[in-house]
Amino acid sequence: LEVCPRQLLKSVEKKANEAGYFPSMGFEFEFFNFRETPQSLHEKGFRNLTPITPGMFGYSLLRASQNQEFFSALMDELLKFGVPLEGLHTETGPGVLEAAILYSSSVEAADRALLFKSSTKEVGGRLGIIPTFMAKISPELPGCSGHLHQSIWTSDRSKNLFYDESDPLKMGEVFKHYLAGQMHCLPEILPMVAPTVNSFKRLVEGMWAPTKVTWGADNRTTAFRVLPGSSKSTRLETRVIGSDVNPYLAGAAAIASGLYGIENKLELSDERVTGNGYAVEDAVSLPRTLLEATEKMMNSSIARSLFGDAFVEHFGNSRLWEWREFQKSVSDWELKRYFEII
Repeated sequence: LEVCPRQLLKSVEKKANEAGYFPSMGFEFEFFNFRETPQSLHEKGFRNLTPITPGMFGYSLLRASQNQEFFSALMDELLKFGVPLEGLHTETGPGVLEAAILYSSSVEAADRALLFKSSTKEVGGRLGIIPTFMAKISPELPGCSGHLHQSIWTSDRSKNLFYDESDPLKMGEVFKHYLAGQMHCLPEILPMVAPTVNSFKRLVEGMWAPTKVTWGADNRTTAFRVLPGSSKSTRLETRVIGSDVNPYLAGAAAIASGLYGIENKLELSDERVTGNGYAVEDAVSLPRTLLEATEKMMNSSIARSLFGDAFVEHFGNSRLWEWREFQKSVSDWELKRYFEII
């Protein structure tokens, strides 16, 4: 089916292969974990939940050891059916973990990501833990990312085409065109990497999530983080993506827009961000709501050329439906704001 996310990624991967490229990808996810059950979640109204550990203990060995059974189960059981984790550690926030899944081909990487999210919920449920991959669960806490690392190799996987020893940032021409393509296309295909109303609550200033189309070398305030390294490790991290993403759509969006840049030899802007990415005044701002982003995508000739009319119409209308459902809701903010004073 043209509207199937996995088939979409397979078609994009096939196009890359036919052009002589092998796309390599790896996802990493941040997620909150609560010592709850499905019943207690609903009884509490999804409020005042008990995290598996308190405090903001990012990269804490202590907090990790206090949940050793959960850590060990994830590492060992995921590996048994082909989802190897390169890393698993605590991240900033009560009960927050971050997992980096070993890179592979684009379709396999998305398969691993989907299996990881499903399996983490199953393993957690067995141990009395409820994980959530929502992009933002509280305005006071950081959001949860689903960053995507990518590189493009020769078809025989012998050479990383992103790498150039002579370049100051080790960036080859393929890398520069690929990044320029993602920067050019991102505002017009944003719902593919920010698919929910909640996604946009994460994309706010000062919370390690980008709000503008910017790039930098190892800069975590930009939308695109270039990681200069060796001939094997030089890669791109797309940081707009949240943990609520459909990995097939995110992979398709990343590779298709990167190929667009390569095919059209788009030039990468020299305006590399070396400081605070939020402070760059002349950068293109991302759409601020799911409605704005979806309308932009549905009216985009680029989106339709990359993914076809059938997919854009189906996916776009599903996002408009999501927005209309959101518009019917009455939030806690509205009750506190208006209940007594209106």
